[in-house]
Amino acid sequence: MCARRVLKAGLGDDTLTGPTARQPKIIAGLFADPMPDRVEPCLALLSEKAPSGPEWAFEVKWDGYRVAVHIEPGQKIRILTRGGHDWTHRFPSIAADAALLDVESAIVDGEAVVLNERGTSDFGALQRALGGRGGRRFAAEAILYAFDLLFLNGYDVRDLALAERRHMLEQVLPSSGAILFSAEVGVDADVATFLDSACQLGLEGIIAKRRSAPYRSGRGGDWLKIKCTQSQGFFIIGYEPSAAALGGIRRLLLAARKGSGLAYVGSVGTGFTQLSATTLRRLMDPLLTTRPAANMVGRRKRGRWIRPELVAEIEFRAWTDDGKLRHASFKGLREEADEASVYHLG
Repeated sequence: MCARRVLKAGLGDDTLTGPTARQPKIIAGLFADPMPDRVEPCLALLSEKAPSGPEWAFEVKWDGYRVAVHIEPGQKIRILTRGGHDWTHRFPSIAADAALLDVESAIVDGEAVVLNERGTSDFGALQRALGGRGGRRFAAEAILYAFDLLFLNGYDVRDLALAERRHMLEQVLPSSGAILFSAEVGVDADVATFLDSACQLGLEGIIAKRRSAPYRSGRGGDWLKIKCTQSQGFFIIGYEPSAAALGGIRRLLLAARKGSGLAYVGSVGTGFTQLSATTLRRLMDPLLTTRPAANMVGRRKRGRWIRPELVAEIEFRAWTDDGKLRHASFKGLREEADEASVYHLG
């Protein structure tokens, strides 16, 4: 299926003239493919170095919740998290703007974010807007940076090349509002400079995508992520109390998966706010237990142990020689709905 056929069937052939083309017209009733109820997302592999060459496109790595916006016939809107949970009610502005898109049906892949005062995505701000882990608030200030298109006007477009899918996506998105197109840098851009600029702005990093690749679920290698700092999910297995620290938490004790069990990977004592520390303490105390979930022999003996049910997103610079996190900072708690993954030691 070529892009021209899809666009002509669903949008009108004039949309192939580029991003300055007039708003596409919809031709209703031309449905050829069943609309998927849910699509497992394409995921990026971590890479230490950005690839080079004209076959690669580069975007900002947004720091929020990965979501898929489903616009079903009749303008029914569903916003699904990476784990498949329906969070339409939690992103009302995104849902409202999705209903205004001039399409008969679509699935848009992107990242729901909240921007801070510098205009960069802030995972902590997004969590606060949602009421924290397990919170019941809705984030009216959240916006969606849309970067891929999976389905359009009755056609499954996942087999098309990324460049074609993004061209179609750009045609149907507005230039302002709660849904924005995640732009890429030009083919001739200096990728090293782009990465350096992203890091200086406090962004998480950049994403490299193979322009000719179809959309495939999982980590197939057509998408790569290059981070300014490392960031991974770890189980909280305990904490050290302190009467003088925020929330009474001196530091969190962390573990990663190793084989069929858990291994202690160090602690984190920075990155908390009064609100996040207080929330952490409220969530941890009901999970108190008498024994640590990982081997702590010769390590911290003043800890209060909890069952490993909370996943913390931790930013860190490197690993020490003995397998501990270096310069770690707490970013927030990951939701089950976001399919929180825990780092696995090799």
